[in-house]
Amino acid sequence: MDFNVKKLASDAGVFFSRAMQFTEEKLGQAEKTELDAHFENLLARADSTKNWTEKILRQTEVLLQPNPSARVEEFLYEKLDRKVPSRVTNGELLAQYMTEAANDFGPGTPYGKTLIKVGETQRRLGAAERDFIHSASINFLTPLRNFLEGDWRTISKERRILQNCRLDLDACKARLKKAKAAEAKAAAVPDFQETRPRNYILSASASALWSDEVEKAEHELRLTQTEFDRQAEVTRLLLEGISSTHVNHLRCLHEFVESQTNYYAQCYQYMLDLQKQLGRFSGTFVGNAESSSPPPAATSPPAVGAATLPAVPTIPVVPTIVGVPNTVAESVLNPNEVKPPASGTRKARVLYDYEAADSSELALLADEMITVYSLPGMDPDWLIGERGNQKGKVPVTYLELLS
Repeated sequence: MDFNVKKLASDAGVFFSRAMQFTEEKLGQAEKTELDAHFENLLARADSTKNWTEKILRQTEVLLQPNPSARVEEFLYEKLDRKVPSRVTNGELLAQYMTEAANDFGPGTPYGKTLIKVGETQRRLGAAERDFIHSASINFLTPLRNFLEGDWRTISKERRILQNCRLDLDACKARLKKAKAAEAKAAAVPDFQETRPRNYILSASASALWSDEVEKAEHELRLTQTEFDRQAEVTRLLLEGISSTHVNHLRCLHEFVESQTNYYAQCYQYMLDLQKQLGRFSGTFVGNAESSSPPPAATSPPAVGAATLPAVPTIPVVPTIVGVPNTVAESVLNPNEVKPPASGTRKARVLYDYEAADSSELALLADEMITVYSLPGMDPDWLIGERGNQKGKVPVTYLELLS
């Protein structure tokens, strides 16, 4: 291998000179060229931007992927410049388990039907989460990484060059100062009465040598000063570009919030639809589940769900005769034909919109006020609601009962 010995020696000399200058500055034995206040503020702002960008990037990655092993795997794939394999989200995995469980228990059973409905919603939630992670990665994480791996590396490189230029400049200043001091000492008026003329000749020769050394040091100082000024201007322009970086990150932050808002809005809508489906069919599921067990006695305590309403006088049970309809039971099951009790009605505020499944139910609008009461033998998850001349069953979960 062909080594350039002169260049190697020159680089070693420069490195040694910078190391000496840096050490003397730390020990307070050498002067240091200070940057102006505006430049120092730019440096502090750039360092703060870099530090907080790293923290925000790291925590956003934790938010999007809480599993540390998965984050390490994605990091390795990224460094190896390979495509990250598609990973099933937790919601999609839960949906798969629920669907398999429903098929095992029986998709026609009440539990199986509910598992299928909940599993489908979990699958949609998982797909929405996947879209949100993809959008946040492109619109928010990628610009932050590009700044740290691109612009910030360029700024750091130029700052190191500026630091070396400053050390060279201060070293030249120190050499010039020493050369001038030696020149002044050598140029002192010689003693013409000196008995040894050889000393006078040596003194004049040393003065000439130091004069040449001063001129050389001044020339080097001018060159290093020019290089330092040029590098300071380049670094200053890069540091002032941090303002445009903040503007770009601000736009990315807005896009991140927008994608996060859409994600949570989708999740809310999916869960609201699921709640409506479960509320609509909960009476059927409860009826099917309790059909094999004997009905509770008329004197049994009320259910927990209906405990918030005052007790309603029990309607006497009329024995059923074969071929003769039980008119009392029919009147209880048909909410349009029953009359509200003399006491026990309450006001309720509707929390969510509800679409009636059939004529026996009452459609609801969010924030409206209705009158509700319970009837003996009713499912505790349902009440009778009245709005003017309209009457029908309403789910308790959609109401806020008022005193």
